Amino acid sequence: MDLQNTVKEALNALYHHPDDAVRMQADRYLQDFQRTLDAWQVADNLLHDSSSNLETLIFCSQTLRSKVQRDFEELPSTAFRPLRDSLNNLLKKFHKGHPKVRTQISIAVAALAVHVPAEDWGDGGIVKWLRDEMDSHPEYIPGFLELLTVLPEEVLNYKIAARPERRRQFEKELTSQMEIALNILTACLAISELKEQVLEAFASWLRLKHGIPGSVLSTHPLVLTALSSLNSEFLSEASVNVISELIHYTAAGGVDGVSANMPLIQVIVPKVMNLKTQLSDSTKDEEDVKAIARLFADMGDSYVELIATGPNESMLIVHALLEVASHPEYDIASMTFNFWHSLQLNLTRRESYIQYVNEASIEAERNRRLLVFCPAYESLVSLVSFRVQYPEDYQDLSYEDLKEFKQTKYAVADVLTDAASVLGGDATLRILYMKLLEAVSGHGNNEHKDWRPAEAALFCIRAISNYVSVVEAEVMPQIMALLPKLPLQPQLLQTVCLTIGAYSKWLDSASCGVSILPSVLDILMKGMGTSEECAAAAALAFRHICDDCRKKLCGCLEGLFHIYNRTVNGEDSFKVPAEDSLHLVEALSVVVTELPPDDAKRALEALCIPIISPLQVSIGVQGCFCHTFFLNNYTFYILLYQEAINQGPEILSKRPSRQLTIHIDRFAYIFRYVNHPEVVADAIQRLWPIFKAIFDLRAWDMRTMESLCRACKYAVRTSGRFMGVTIGAMLEEIQSLYRQHHQPCFLYLSSEVIKIFGSDPSCADYLKNLIEALFQHTTRLLTNIQEFTARPDIADDCFLLASRCIRYCPQLFIPSSVLPSLVDCSMIGITVQHREASKSILHFLADIFDLANSALGEQFIPIRDGVIIPRGASITRILVASLTGALPKSRVDVVSYTLLALMRAYGSRALEWAKECVLLIPSTAITDVERSRFLSALSDAASGGDTNGLIVPVEEFSDVCRRNRAVQEIVQEALRPLELNLGIVS
Repeated sequence: MDLQNTVKEALNALYHHPDDAVRMQADRYLQDFQRTLDAWQVADNLLHDSSSNLETLIFCSQTLRSKVQRDFEELPSTAFRPLRDSLNNLLKKFHKGHPKVRTQISIAVAALAVHVPAEDWGDGGIVKWLRDEMDSHPEYIPGFLELLTVLPEEVLNYKIAARPERRRQFEKELTSQMEIALNILTACLAISELKEQVLEAFASWLRLKHGIPGSVLSTHPLVLTALSSLNSEFLSEASVNVISELIHYTAAGGVDGVSANMPLIQVIVPKVMNLKTQLSDSTKDEEDVKAIARLFADMGDSYVELIATGPNESMLIVHALLEVASHPEYDIASMTFNFWHSLQLNLTRRESYIQYVNEASIEAERNRRLLVFCPAYESLVSLVSFRVQYPEDYQDLSYEDLKEFKQTKYAVADVLTDAASVLGGDATLRILYMKLLEAVSGHGNNEHKDWRPAEAALFCIRAISNYVSVVEAEVMPQIMALLPKLPLQPQLLQTVCLTIGAYSKWLDSASCGVSILPSVLDILMKGMGTSEECAAAAALAFRHICDDCRKKLCGCLEGLFHIYNRTVNGEDSFKVPAEDSLHLVEALSVVVTELPPDDAKRALEALCIPIISPLQVSIGVQGCFCHTFFLNNYTFYILLYQEAINQGPEILSKRPSRQLTIHIDRFAYIFRYVNHPEVVADAIQRLWPIFKAIFDLRAWDMRTMESLCRACKYAVRTSGRFMGVTIGAMLEEIQSLYRQHHQPCFLYLSSEVIKIFGSDPSCADYLKNLIEALFQHTTRLLTNIQEFTARPDIADDCFLLASRCIRYCPQLFIPSSVLPSLVDCSMIGITVQHREASKSILHFLADIFDLANSALGEQFIPIRDGVIIPRGASITRILVASLTGALPKSRVDVVSYTLLALMRAYGSRALEWAKECVLLIPSTAITDVERSRFLSALSDAASGGDTNGLIVPVEEFSDVCRRNRAVQEIVQEALRPLELNLGIVS
C-alpha cells in the first residue's frame, strides 16, 4: 500500500505540480518504478482499485502492457494463468471504460499470447479461448473485439521480448486459427452497432496475408459486408480499410498470388471501379474522395505487374488512376505517383521479359507494351506539370510551407522522369515545350506578364534533361533561343540558370552549341549579379558547362578568367556566396586540364594568383608574392617563410578560421580538378612555404587543419610520384605536429599518402617511420574506452589508416613493431558507441583476419598469427559481447562479418574460443538450443561455408540476447568485454 500511495503521489506531482524540477524528479521515479518487480503487483492493484483516477489508470495500464511485453520472463512459470485471469477481468471491467486503458490492456493480453504457446491457453490457443469467453460473457463482446483486433498486429511487434522461434510459432498459430477468428467476427456482424469494429478487426487479420484461399473469401459475409458499404452515402473508413487489405492480400504472392486469388479480385475490382465517378463529384466529402483514391492507388500498386502486360481490362484501372492524378488536391493526386514509377520499371526493366526466349521477341514485346501505355504517360505529363508552379502568395510562405512546396516539386520531377523513361526524353520535351510556349506568349510585349507558368515549364524541362538526346535538334535550339527573352525575375532566372546547366551536354554536342554559348554565359553573368540564390544556381550551371564543353571553351579563357576573377575577388556586382565560388574554381580547373602542359602551367598561375593575395594578408605576409609566386627563387621562399613566422603569430591567431579555409578550399579544388600531375606538383612545391606557415601557426585549429589537409590530399592524389621532395617535407610536418596537437586530419592525409606511395620501394623507409610514429602515438592516447569516447575521430582515422596500410603496404605494416599494440588498442575500442569509430575498428580487424585473401598479405600470415592467436579468445569474447548488446543493434551486420572472418581465418581454434565465451552466458538468458544453433553457424563459417546463409542465425542469437534489458544485462555481465585482461598498451 505504501508503494501504491507513492506512485499515486508521483503521478499527481508529474501532472499537477507547478515546479518543473519536481515534475522531472517524479518522472524519473516513475520510469525507474516501471522497471521493478513490484511494478507488476502495484499496477495490477491500482487498475482493480475503483478509487484510481484516470491518470493512474492510464499509467498503470501502460506499465502492465510494457511489463508483459518486455519483462514477462521475470515471473515464475506458474504466474501465467493468474496474470491472464487478472488481465481478462480488467478487460471486462473497462469494456466501456476509457479507450486508452482498454487498448493497453488488450495489447497486454495479446503480448501474453506471443510469449505463451497455444497449448498453455487450452485447446486451440488464444483464439478459441477468446471465443469461449465471448460465448460465456456476450455483454463484454466490445472489449473482446478490441483484443481480437490487436492480436494479429502483435506478430510484427518487436517491442515484445519474444525469442525469434516463438515469434514464428505464434504467427503459425494465428494463421491456423484465422478461420475461427473470422467466424467469431461474422457472428458479431449480427450486432449492428459493432459493424465498424468488426470490419476493423477483419482488416487486421487480413494483414497476416495468408490462411484462407481467395475463392473462399470472395463469398465470405465479411467481404460482402465491406463491399456493400461502398455503396452507402457515407463511406465507411473500416470498409475502405478492409478492401485495401483485401487488395494487398490478393497480391501477396506476386503474379502467382494474383492468379490464385482471381475469384476474389473479380469481386473487388468491379465494386471499386464503380466508385470512379465519385472522384470528380464536387459534392463528395474530401475524406471520402481520399479514401476512394486510396483504393485505386492500392489496386494500381498491387496489380502493377499484371497491368504492365497491357490487357484491355487493366487499362480501366490506368484511366481511373489518371483521373486521380488530375484531382486538384495534391495529397490525393500524389497517391498515384508510386504506381507510375512501378509501372515504368515494369515496362522498361529487362527482368520483366525473362519469359521471352530471344532478343527479338523481348524487344517486340517491350515495344508493344510501351505503345499501349504511351498515351497514359503523355496525359500524365500534362496533368502533373502545373503542380510545380509557384503559388501567387509564394513570398508569404512560411519556412515549412516552402519546404513542402519544394518536396512537391521534387516528387513531380520524379514522375516526369518516369514518363520520359517510357515516352523517351525527346517526346516528353515536346509536350513540355508547348507548355513553355503557352507560358511565354506575350512576354515580349508585356514585361509584367505572370512569370510563374514559364518557371514551372522550365523546371519540368530541366527535370528530364538526362533523358533528352544530346543530338535533339527540333526543340532544344528554340528553348535556348527563348531563354534570353525571359524576364529577369529572380526565381525565374534561377530556374533558367539551372536549366542551362542541366543541358550542358546538349550544348557540347549540338551543332549550334558554339553559337549559343555566348548568350547562355551572358545569362549566367546576369544570374551571378541578381541574388545569392540566383548566383549559386548560375555558378553551378557555369561548372556544368565548363565540365562538358571544356574543349570548346579552351579558346575563351580570357572571358572565363574575367568571370572567375570577379567571383573569387568578391566584386560587389557579383553575389556568388563563398561556398558556391568553388563551382567556378572547379569549372576553370577542368578547362585548364584540356590545355597543353605549358599553357596549363600559365593558366594554373592565373587560377592561383587571386587566391594567394588574400591568403597572404590572412597569414600576415605583406609584399609582392603574387607577382613572384611562380619564379624559381627558393631563397625568396625561405625569406617569405621566415617573414610569416616572424609576423604570423599575432595576426594569424586572431584570424577566424573561415578567413583562411575559404582560400585553402579553393586550392583544394584546383589540385583536385587540374589533371596535370607535373603542373600541380610544381605548384604545390612553390606554395609549400605558405602551407607550412599555416601548418605551424594554426596547428591547434581543427577547421583550418582539416581544410589544409584536404588540399594536400588532393595535391598528393593528382601529382602522385611527381611531388618529389615536397611529400617528404609534408609528411615530416604532420608527423611532428600530430604529436603536439592530435589532429585526426593528419591521419587521413597519411592514408592518402599510403595509397599513392605504399608500394614504392624508394619510399619504404620513410613510410615505415611515419606509420610507426603515428600509430605509436595514437595507441598511447587511446588507452581506455573513455579516451575512445572522447576522441572518436582519432580512433576512426587511425584504424582507417591501418586498414589502408594492410591493403597498400602490408610489407611495411604487418612486420612492424606497432601491430601488436594496435591490435590491443582495437580490442579496447571495439565497443565505443561512436558509429564510425566502431566500424573502422571492426573493419580493421576483419582486414587482419582476411589477410590470406590478398596476394601481398599471404606471406605475412605467420606474423599475424603470432599477434592474433594469443589474443584470440579475448577478441572473440569482445566480438560476441558486441553482437549481444555491447554495441547497438544497427551495428550487428559489421560485428557479424568480423566474427565470421575470424572463424574463417582460424577454423576450429576460433570455434573453441567461441564455445568458451558462449558457455559463459547463463541458461537464464539463452537456451541450449539457441546456444548450439549459434555455434553451428560459426562452425559452418569455420569450415568455409557460405557466410550469407549464416547471417540469419547469428542475428537471431543477437536478438535473443537483446530481447529485454534484464537479459541484455545478464549477458553483458557474463562476458564483461571492458574488464578483460588485455595487457598494457605500449
